[in-house]
Amino acid sequence: MKLHVINSGNFKLDGGAMFGVVPKTLWSKTNSADENNYCNWSTRCLLIEDGNRLILIDNGMGDKQDAKYFSHFYLNGNYSLKKSLASAGFSTNDITDMVLTHLHFDHCGGSIQYNKNQSGYETTFKNATYWSHSEHWEWAIKPNAREKASFLKENILPIQESGQLKWITGIPDFSKNGNEYINNNLLGENISILVCRGHTDAMMIPHVKYKGKTIVFMADLMPSVGHIPLPYIPSYDTRPLITLSEKDVFLNLAADQEFILFLEHDSVNECCTVQHTERGVRLKETFKLNEYFGR
Repeated sequence: MKLHVINSGNFKLDGGAMFGVVPKTLWSKTNSADENNYCNWSTRCLLIEDGNRLILIDNGMGDKQDAKYFSHFYLNGNYSLKKSLASAGFSTNDITDMVLTHLHFDHCGGSIQYNKNQSGYETTFKNATYWSHSEHWEWAIKPNAREKASFLKENILPIQESGQLKWITGIPDFSKNGNEYINNNLLGENISILVCRGHTDAMMIPHVKYKGKTIVFMADLMPSVGHIPLPYIPSYDTRPLITLSEKDVFLNLAADQEFILFLEHDSVNECCTVQHTERGVRLKETFKLNEYFGR
């Protein structure tokens, strides 16, 4: 097995929105804001070579929306999904499995692109199976008013129309110390799925076994190292008290089992570990994935 970090670009969101009830005097210690109160965030994806499978987890915002739409997010940086795949030696046609943690625009926008004459849409990954959780899919295609702006039909419906969509099903009992996972070998024996309901319904958190460690793709359960303390929860979360409980169980398990946390949205820190302290679970160290395994 080999792992590749795939950076698909940076964007900006309001810092207050990303930290909910926590005041700026506290969250700005770890996530600096610009003059408009915006913080910079990454859309960092993970590519897994596992035998004859090439598995990509999430794919960023894509590039098919118009300039007015993207102007709200202040795109920045030199990365893009296709450029990063090429740097790793691959193209979109090489991907065999596209795992979508959830269907918010900044996680699945790269799934779909315009066709050659821009008369309609087509899948970006022509040879891939697209994996979504069955319950989350239903949640996304019939969105509530609060999340509607994050579930863009052009990012979602063409996946099913392509015939490339398959389901991951089941909701393990998170309350049992976070120990129950979906692992039916759909994605191979090295990948299992934890399902969370706080940020959005049935968000998938992939766990990857690699070189004796467990790497956890954090998606929006914990967007950055600044979100480690339990109350630091984005206002985007639909059920913040459930997120609070999920983070509590997960972070204690992560500290106990020395998980490596792969951070999708932290524009500075690629990965981190956590540890138990007198103040609860807190940051232990940050590092790049390849540096950790090159020690």
